[in-house]
Amino acid sequence: MAYSVLITDSVDPVCIDMLKENGIEANVQLKKSHDELKELAKTADGWIIRSGTTITGDLIEAAKNLKVIGRAGVGVDNVDLTTATRKGVLVINAPDGNTISTAEHTCAMLMALARHIPQASASMREGKWDKKRFTGSELYEKTLGIVGLGKIGQAVAERMKGFGMRLIGFDPLLSPEVAERIGVKLVTMDEIFAESDFITMHTPLNEATRGLFNRETLKKCKKGVRLVNCARGGIIDEAALLEALESGQVGGAALDVFSKEPPPPELEALLKHPNLIATPHIAASTAEAQEKVAIQITEQVILALNGQPVSSPVNRMEIKMAASPEVQPYLTLADKLGQIVGQLSSGPLERISIRCVGDIPRRYTDVLSIAAVKGVMGRWTNEPVNLINAPFLAEEMGLRIEEQRGTAKGHYTNLIEITLEGPDGSHEVAGTVFENQDLRLVRLDDFWLEVRPEGNLLFYRNVDRPGMLAAVGSVLAENNINIGALALGRSGKGSMALTAISVDEDIPEAVEQRIAGVEGVESVRVVSL
Repeated sequence: MAYSVLITDSVDPVCIDMLKENGIEANVQLKKSHDELKELAKTADGWIIRSGTTITGDLIEAAKNLKVIGRAGVGVDNVDLTTATRKGVLVINAPDGNTISTAEHTCAMLMALARHIPQASASMREGKWDKKRFTGSELYEKTLGIVGLGKIGQAVAERMKGFGMRLIGFDPLLSPEVAERIGVKLVTMDEIFAESDFITMHTPLNEATRGLFNRETLKKCKKGVRLVNCARGGIIDEAALLEALESGQVGGAALDVFSKEPPPPELEALLKHPNLIATPHIAASTAEAQEKVAIQITEQVILALNGQPVSSPVNRMEIKMAASPEVQPYLTLADKLGQIVGQLSSGPLERISIRCVGDIPRRYTDVLSIAAVKGVMGRWTNEPVNLINAPFLAEEMGLRIEEQRGTAKGHYTNLIEITLEGPDGSHEVAGTVFENQDLRLVRLDDFWLEVRPEGNLLFYRNVDRPGMLAAVGSVLAENNINIGALALGRSGKGSMALTAISVDEDIPEAVEQRIAGVEGVESVRVVSL
């Protein structure tokens, strides 16, 4: 059977050559409208894209013959995975092709910051000879803070170790053994802020990392710290960065990514600041990287069309499980419980234990464990995490996974219990699915309670006495944060209690700190689902 692959973004010519060599038609259609894409999709067996094409649900619905979507790159946020899964369309990506290019660009940015290379070059073009103005700084024996130690973060560490830099890093998923092997000392984010001369970030953009570098956290940094972001726009609050550059709190910054691309006019002052180096999202744009991702994704598409196993699936396990509605509520619950316990734990992480109790079918134990691991890891790895790659990423980070079965206990006919352990202690959560598929978090550590695991959740422990809820509620009210629901748990009258509050808005760090300052309140944590 002759297959046809639709290509709607520019890819390296090797892609087309490989398809033709395998008897597959390469239908290259660039810069087409949505309606034109819908018509072209009708005859496509495969579809290869980069970041320029968004494959929406209606396009997938129109593509009656579509078997595989290949994203020549890492992120698949421009593909409707839900519809693809429901329609049985395999989605694959090329996660490794641009690792070296992005790491090398990061290192180049670090060196350019240290030696003012772009500014000195621009001055020379103006006919000037300002030797004293561009006195730089050695990287040798300086401290580099690496936020996110996935493949790219580790590649940067390996290269900058050769410059004699002291390497510290934050990644709640990386085991101390792996960190020691790559020469990085694992520390907290506060230690990253306080000790780093240079900071480079390699995390995904999500609710946990959006605005991670803001007015408050930049104040915690060493005066004159220099920042590099070749990961995702939005990790740095750009308005706060401009203020910090102007005050000298930040000595320089190098950005390859921005919250909006191309940068809007309101970022003009930042882009023109003399201590900013900016490039137009080109960290992965090398001939070698583009060829690598083209080869990798084309090989995978060819395998998929021929019904053979692929190495970088995004949703294959989901496709397998989608045929069984029985497992879906448990799958969602395990993922959400993993997200909760992952955000409650400060890391590093050593072991995750998943225990399925009661009438949860035994055949689903494995996939529920994977869903829990996915929930834990999804916020802190720079790679897309799914039900296929979560165990491999966990193993890569040194996180041990244990699965257990148990009989029903208490009032619940089914429970999923997750324990996450690290050198500084552990956290445990449990949840259940009621008959109407209503998901509930029912235990956090030693406290039993019931709250829906959704939206923004505020957890804190408090002395069990009158007025505590009112004191916290007044802080939320003053900041126009509405309470949607709450749950209370305690071990005994007059002892410490746990309060869980579901709120309708995000809780800023300043509000979280105010709540932590209420007398009798401790262990304040905000979780976003």
